[in-house]
Amino acid sequence: MWPYPKLLAHRGGGILAPENTLAALRAGARAGYRAVEFDVMLAADAVPVLMHDEHFGRTVAGTGRVAATPSVVLAQMDAGSWFGPAFAGEPVALYRDAVDYCRENGLWMNVEIKPAQGAGSKTGEVVAALTRQWLGADGSGGVLFSSFSIIALQAAQAIAPDIPRGLLVRALPDDWQELMASLQAFSLHIADAGLSEAIVQQVRAAGYPVFCYTVNSRRRARQLSGWGVDAICTDRIDRIAADFA
Repeated sequence: MWPYPKLLAHRGGGILAPENTLAALRAGARAGYRAVEFDVMLAADAVPVLMHDEHFGRTVAGTGRVAATPSVVLAQMDAGSWFGPAFAGEPVALYRDAVDYCRENGLWMNVEIKPAQGAGSKTGEVVAALTRQWLGADGSGGVLFSSFSIIALQAAQAIAPDIPRGLLVRALPDDWQELMASLQAFSLHIADAGLSEAIVQQVRAAGYPVFCYTVNSRRRARQLSGWGVDAICTDRIDRIAADFA
């Protein structure tokens, strides 16, 4: 049901590097991971960048919003010092640079479309259009979109219908089957805390792969695998080996 790598490095490099940076992607690759997950948001000029938080202050020092800052400014901002001095000066990564790195190094991508407030449709459209332009109409088998934003997934579906989409949820909603059908979603991505063996069986019986985030122990990963979970995302790429089965 899931033809892609079964183990993904969360936000590029898990706990080994500052999230959503090229340094994170390099850390994931060095750890032997062949698949990564990262977040994509639009800058003020509609250029997609790797970023989880809409507001500065956690991974990028200062105040302000990603959506109000041009990409040329973002690309000069320090997204690494918060993690440690070894990463001081690591810049905010452009989506194009992340795609290029992943293609050059054979990394499969789970691109989480992470729109700023009110920008769901635009973010889905831009990310889907550029990905289609760079990787082909079906993503050449190297990418899957996911999002909590129904609007963003609908926009991506309209622009690049052949690139697979995963619906992100924290817990299984009552109308999950209707949502999956309307989005023509490929997979359901659900939080570890919201998952049970019964849910896994229910979703897979309906014909959808189950992706679980964020799983940080080998014991839990093995339990989920035993339940039939198709893929997991982890921060602990230092503990869960890339060849985990």
